[in-house]
Amino acid sequence: MQTLSQILSDEHDGRQTTQWVRHTVRCSPFCQRLLTRYPELLQELDAEIMLPWRADYMRLYLSKCTVTDETSLKHALRGLRQRVMLRVIARDLNDLADLDEVMQTMSALAEVAVRFALQHLTPWLEAQYGEPIGERGDKQSLIVVGMGKLGGYELNVSSDIDLIFAFEQDGETNGEKSLSNNEFFARLGKKLIAAIDDVTEDGFVFRVDMRLRPYGSEGPLACSLNFLEEYYQNQGREWERYAWIKGRVIAGPEQVLADLLRPFVYRKYLDYGAFASMRDLKVQIQRDVNRRDMHDNIKLGRGGIREIEFIAQVFQLIRGGRDTSLQIRPTLAVLQRLQEKQILPERTVRELREAYVFLRDLEHRLQYVEDAQTQELPTTPEAQQRIATSMHFAHWDLLRKALETHRSLIEVHFSEVFSDVAVGRQDNNLQTLKPINDIWQGAVQEGEAVRRLRDAGYDDAEDTLRRLNALHTGSRYRNLPELSRQRLDILMPTVIQLSAQEERPQVTLTRALDLLESICRRASYLALLAEYPAVLSLLVKLVAASPWLAQYLTQHPILLDELLDTRSLYAEPDFDAMRQDLQRRLAEVEGDVERQMDTMRHFKHAAVFRFAAQDIAGELPLQTLSDYLSALANLVLQATMDTIWPTLRGKHRETPKFAIIGYGKLGGRELGYASDLDIIFLYDDDAPEARDTYARFGQRINTWLNSLTSAGLLYETDLQLRPDGASGLLVSSLEAFEDYQRNKAWVWEHQALTRARFSAGDEAIGAAFSRIREEVIRQPRDVAKLREEVLNMRRRMRESHSVPATEFDLKQSEGGIIDVEFMVQYLVLAHAAEHPELTENLGNISLLGKLGNLGLIDATLAMAAAEAYRRYRSLQHASRLQEQTKSRVPLSAVAADAEAVHSLWQQVFKD
Repeated sequence: MQTLSQILSDEHDGRQTTQWVRHTVRCSPFCQRLLTRYPELLQELDAEIMLPWRADYMRLYLSKCTVTDETSLKHALRGLRQRVMLRVIARDLNDLADLDEVMQTMSALAEVAVRFALQHLTPWLEAQYGEPIGERGDKQSLIVVGMGKLGGYELNVSSDIDLIFAFEQDGETNGEKSLSNNEFFARLGKKLIAAIDDVTEDGFVFRVDMRLRPYGSEGPLACSLNFLEEYYQNQGREWERYAWIKGRVIAGPEQVLADLLRPFVYRKYLDYGAFASMRDLKVQIQRDVNRRDMHDNIKLGRGGIREIEFIAQVFQLIRGGRDTSLQIRPTLAVLQRLQEKQILPERTVRELREAYVFLRDLEHRLQYVEDAQTQELPTTPEAQQRIATSMHFAHWDLLRKALETHRSLIEVHFSEVFSDVAVGRQDNNLQTLKPINDIWQGAVQEGEAVRRLRDAGYDDAEDTLRRLNALHTGSRYRNLPELSRQRLDILMPTVIQLSAQEERPQVTLTRALDLLESICRRASYLALLAEYPAVLSLLVKLVAASPWLAQYLTQHPILLDELLDTRSLYAEPDFDAMRQDLQRRLAEVEGDVERQMDTMRHFKHAAVFRFAAQDIAGELPLQTLSDYLSALANLVLQATMDTIWPTLRGKHRETPKFAIIGYGKLGGRELGYASDLDIIFLYDDDAPEARDTYARFGQRINTWLNSLTSAGLLYETDLQLRPDGASGLLVSSLEAFEDYQRNKAWVWEHQALTRARFSAGDEAIGAAFSRIREEVIRQPRDVAKLREEVLNMRRRMRESHSVPATEFDLKQSEGGIIDVEFMVQYLVLAHAAEHPELTENLGNISLLGKLGNLGLIDATLAMAAAEAYRRYRSLQHASRLQEQTKSRVPLSAVAADAEAVHSLWQQVFKD
């Protein structure tokens, strides 16, 4: 094997490995010195350059080293580091490795080195002082947490490793020379740091930085979990949340610490306050950059690596508590996840990814030169050309131009994400809105305040002022945390101005204030509205349009997040994608029933809110809305079954032979926002335990749907349409259901059957139900008797509802919705035997058209009644949006419609 000097001087040696070695030492004087001092490394590199270092190879190398004391331990670890560094650098510079391999290899080296050192240092220290025993009597181990790039599997080649030491329980060692666990692990920690960090004749392994621990350099070197929990709960700062995003246990027990820190890092609610915190942190970094003249620092300077990390991590802080799929560590993986969730556009992520790879590659090449932890660009022509060559650029100017392109794009994306423009606009708004802001702050006399409000558009300015003063001087506002009060003060002038621009300013402002009062203790929601002025503007328009929607937002303020992306807000729903999304969310919280219930409720509320926003914008016909709401209910019912069955105790099969059948508005695909679900449960299973098992299953489903959790209600259900009603069994076998419908059911139950349909569960049972339904509806009937029973039932219903002569109840009044439904149901049951097409569950409007086309009723009257029914439903829906408890309108407004329905009634039920 040639020596390094021979390889460098022999220009005729054209072997590929020789060329790779030459390029390596040209770009890295550090590697040249390493190969010169340790000639055996050259032979190893020549033989193994095609093989990436893996953790198991590192462990194998160390297992062959003789380690008897701390000196030999340090020698073994540094020997490994020399070999890993040399091969990583050579492979990277010669395009045999990508960025991911470099980061993964260096992270693995740190983890293997720490664990190997602990395997030897721990028993050596225990031989002196005994084993550390916890308060519960079990042996304790040192927990080593890798922070920063080590925790994120992104370690660079000459990085510090940021560590935190912990142990589970206080106690003491059981040796003759006893130490407290705190002191034992502090001593062990110091020895571990020395094993890794000390500079010997062989160099070092990693520089170790312990300043991220509680209280920094002044804090204890190793902390019990109780100490950590108390510190982070009471004194943890925002930058520590940011740091712990990447925190990862690299040695010792893992799960307990992860569970303890997760609530500190990831808030239960959306945390838009993270924008301001990260922005402040960036300002602090920028001040340091300016003070130390580090503008050419590709990590901390403008458009640097840190800005990309901030972009990725701010969304983790905001959303990670609700969406556990964002609780991941590598920056590139986070960016990809943000793209998949449409939080960041594909182009933004692509440009950030390309910039990140470029900057990290450049960072490594800067460090390859002298094995120094630097991110500063070189200043001498020779050094600049070396870096340009290592980055495959012909000269420095080309590299600098490419670097500037990436940094400029990062700056743009950073500014967009952190709403620098929006923040500036808020400052300008406070100046523009100063006259209104003075009103809110009580800085003007009452008469002047009333005049300004009247000029703004408030007719009853005195009442408006009283409402504002009541909020501003009230205990809720005065008791707010200072930051929340500041944010509300920023929002209020804009809310007052935006409300004044709506058709009914006072009503709009009242609804907006009610909403703000309900959320003001959640600083994150105020932060969202402050960060995104467009969201605040859209919010005011929505509450102006519908008190129901305003109340819905007040009950579920987490839905404010849906206003961020108007593309998805107004997009046509993709129910297959929604189903997959819900399945993924539920899987992430598997085993936690409460969180699964909340997850499903949040999902349902968000979908309903998106539909309502489209509805109010006039982009969603009522029939389409009902289709969406019905499809959503079916999706939720299926997800409920899929979630509950695997956890059902005593189940006798992997997949239930069980189905949910929808009746009423669900079966007819006419669900409204507040509709309950009329459902029954069927099973088709001959197992002896089937009835009891499915009864428990049905009860769990019903409880799941009806339970009121912190996230609200999923659906109210009505099970009274099951065989024998409230006195019947909760679940029915398919055979019993068929027997009941053929031989025992009342006429009204067959009427209800005309609007029934399979909703969720076993599709074979759904198909069997459809067959039974069709056969029962097509049974020959005594039409005169059927007519008498339907009329008697309708008469009893009318007698129980009284309406003033000048009003019209859209549902109950003569000529209203129920009359249309009864006519259609009667005609279907009377004529389906001869006309099987009438058994299709098409909805009342379509069935009226079909009945007219078949000549069973007058086609003109059928069309008029169908139009009346459509108008009734629209009026009923509008009353719901306006939060009117009774769907009543002046009789004069619908007289023609009522007459059309009455005329058809007369024809259908004439003597």
